[in-house]
Amino acid sequence: MLATPDGRGGAAISGDPAHPANLGRLCSKGSALGETLGLENRLLHPMIRCSNGAMERIAWTDALDHVAHRFAHIVARDGPGAVAFYLSGQLLTEDYYVANKLMKGFIGSANVDTNSRLCMASSVAGHRRAFGADTVPGVYQDLDEADLLVLVGSNAAWCHPILFQRMVANKQRRGARIVVIDPRKTDTSEDADLFLGVKPGTDTALFSGLLVHLADNGALDRDYIERHTNGFDEALTRARAIAGSVAATALATGLAEQDVAAFFQLFAATPRVVTLYSQGVNQSAQGTDKVNAILNCHLATARIGKIGASPFSLTGQPNAMGGREVGGLANQLAAHMNFTPPDIDRVRRFWKAPRIATHEGLKAVQMFEAIGRGEIKALWVMGTNPAVSLPDADAARAALKKLELFVISENVLSNDTVDAGAHVLFPALAWGEKSGTVTNSERRISRQRSFLPAPGEARPDWWIVSEIARRLGFGAAFDYKSASAIFREHAALSAFENNGSRDFDIGALSSVSDEGFDGMSPILWPFRFGDLEPVERFFSKGEFFGSDRKARFVAPERPLLRAETHEGRPLRLNTGRIRDQWHTMTRTGMSARLGAHLPEPFVEVHPDDASRYGLADGSFARVTTDHGQCTLKVVVSPRQQRGMLFAPIHWSEANASAARVGALAAPLTDPFSGQPEAKATPASIAPYDYVFQGFVLSRKPLTLPDHAWWARATVGGGLGYLIADNADLKGWSSWLRSVAGEELAEYSDFGGGVYRAASFDGDAIETCLFLGPAHDAGDWNVVKELFAAGALSEDQRRMLLSGKPVQGLASTGPVVCACFGVGRTTICDAIASGARSAAEIGARLKAGTNCGSCIPELKRLIAQSGTAPDLGQGRLVGVAS
Repeated sequence: MLATPDGRGGAAISGDPAHPANLGRLCSKGSALGETLGLENRLLHPMIRCSNGAMERIAWTDALDHVAHRFAHIVARDGPGAVAFYLSGQLLTEDYYVANKLMKGFIGSANVDTNSRLCMASSVAGHRRAFGADTVPGVYQDLDEADLLVLVGSNAAWCHPILFQRMVANKQRRGARIVVIDPRKTDTSEDADLFLGVKPGTDTALFSGLLVHLADNGALDRDYIERHTNGFDEALTRARAIAGSVAATALATGLAEQDVAAFFQLFAATPRVVTLYSQGVNQSAQGTDKVNAILNCHLATARIGKIGASPFSLTGQPNAMGGREVGGLANQLAAHMNFTPPDIDRVRRFWKAPRIATHEGLKAVQMFEAIGRGEIKALWVMGTNPAVSLPDADAARAALKKLELFVISENVLSNDTVDAGAHVLFPALAWGEKSGTVTNSERRISRQRSFLPAPGEARPDWWIVSEIARRLGFGAAFDYKSASAIFREHAALSAFENNGSRDFDIGALSSVSDEGFDGMSPILWPFRFGDLEPVERFFSKGEFFGSDRKARFVAPERPLLRAETHEGRPLRLNTGRIRDQWHTMTRTGMSARLGAHLPEPFVEVHPDDASRYGLADGSFARVTTDHGQCTLKVVVSPRQQRGMLFAPIHWSEANASAARVGALAAPLTDPFSGQPEAKATPASIAPYDYVFQGFVLSRKPLTLPDHAWWARATVGGGLGYLIADNADLKGWSSWLRSVAGEELAEYSDFGGGVYRAASFDGDAIETCLFLGPAHDAGDWNVVKELFAAGALSEDQRRMLLSGKPVQGLASTGPVVCACFGVGRTTICDAIASGARSAAEIGARLKAGTNCGSCIPELKRLIAQSGTAPDLGQGRLVGVAS
């Protein structure tokens, strides 16, 4: 990204056309970053919880002394296993490195884990089992050069839109085929030549069947298997037991035989294949086996590390890869080393570590269970929100309240985790303020440079950790003066006693100067001493990282979901992301553009299930599992699989009343990776009726009545609250007077169930409330535009409460293109006036011309209008051999 500060604390953000990862394009979230740079709700000073329960400002020295003293006391009393760090893929690599060094090398515990455990741990475990190291073989360029792109459990059109548009461009330019494998039809599937709607949890069966097909149809690379791998015969035998034929694969996966056969033939006949997998594979109690089933097929055909041919894990966070490099997970040591005696000794000697951890620590879900049991007494959370994002999130939140010492490094004053009872808050730098490095999914290290001054007393995470280390008596090992000094040490460790034995090696950068670090261009690893340039791809000629330098085929277990549905929980809940939000909305929730596409928490239901359970589109439903319940807006969609529900993860207690979807997910984990299952929790659903619906708009945050259902979104000029309720409307009138004052313009028809009121500051709306039956609650989009407009004309002010359209202000409808703020009505008008393709809409309105994540929706709107050109079904039903 390129940032141009505006001198007022904000910045204009654009894509960097010279960066090889995105070539100048940004997703909607990146495009909106400039709208999220304010200091509202920022944590700017250290704070400590006092005896009266309130958080009060404290001096840095006092806060650091207190935390160091308490950590030292707990370790002395209960041992190093009684303390833990929980880190984040939002940290820079240098922050990650210092935190891991302190805990694993000097405190002596490996209880350091990260929210990346929820994202890509199964991919790490699969790589390590197959390759002997956590190595990503390919690069983004392969997406441009592949002839077949297989997306497994990935809604890349929404979650990796820049990469997905490269795939679509490849299809248009070179004729590449796209196969999408997912229980749910997403926007990604709309560009697919073949969609395989597998039953949940059956990916292993599909790729086991593929391995059998490759073996039985002469598509193996026997020479590569013989020279560079072990375990093929055992893996093939297991694959035959799981899915020994096309028919058996179809039965196991719920697919049509002709579709299975088409996929198998296409894969076998196409040398250049990239298989891209994401959370639908990783977030599973059998995620590691799924990963290895995919890797087995690529190893068996030698389609690995070659131009346009590799398996590829689409990592979900900005620096999950950097965290992997420095040992961010509880079962890793730094520089891709493991808890083996030689690696432990090597890291100990390099760090001169007095009491290095000698065995793996507790992974995220285990860690919070240990907190709940009272075994872990002190926890330091950095830059993440586990009270929302962990499975069984209510139990995780309750566990936090049991800690003797609960420290958080954050940049916000309040979120669900902070509000769970933090004892000490350290103010950390945010994006735009901090400086260091991150690594993306293709192993490319990029400099993240600060362009904003540090606000208040906020400090880098590495500085905070180093100050604690100094107070614990380890100052000599943590005497860092800059992020560049940490990076040089990190690079030196990667090369220490390596000599090609480990994949991660950036030794050529270990002597980079401060000036060189500041100007460092994006660079792939490995980049070893003596290399003239980095190595692009791994494994095309073998040379893996196991003890025998060979890859290992893994025989997966038979696919079986760990939790069974039953009469009380007849459905399965799948959770995931939506297009324009990120994690728990701490930053993206500040953007009006990003909140305009899907402003309410929802549950997606197949029409047959909606009919069976009495649900209507746009109504409400209560979703219940054995772990919690949520009340969500119903979206009826044939793209959802029968028997499955889908709900997004982003809403928290801070921005909705009853939508903490993490609280619904079962805490079941993969035995190898420790990654939790987030895609198949048994659930039930039932209608939940509200008499009234509506919204509140306000210039300032409000506390709504306890009896209301609500979801908060940032809007132009303030905040909007979409609400539903069964309480007396007169009570709402009283509530509004308590927050907006007595000077209200009101329209009330209590008999008809309608109440609308507004207070003004001059000619601008200060606060307004619209309530009524669902069909008569007022137009949210029109009133939002009036609210954002500032001063209203006399006619606009008079018509505001009438519920009728305001002359001269037509609603643009819900936002479809978040990058340019283009609404559905505007797009439909363009279609009606002759736009017949997404490209034509883009030329007229710019919609779809940035990240492209809205293009599938543009195509649907064209198709619904009946004006789309007839291009046929585009469904692949057979492949010539």
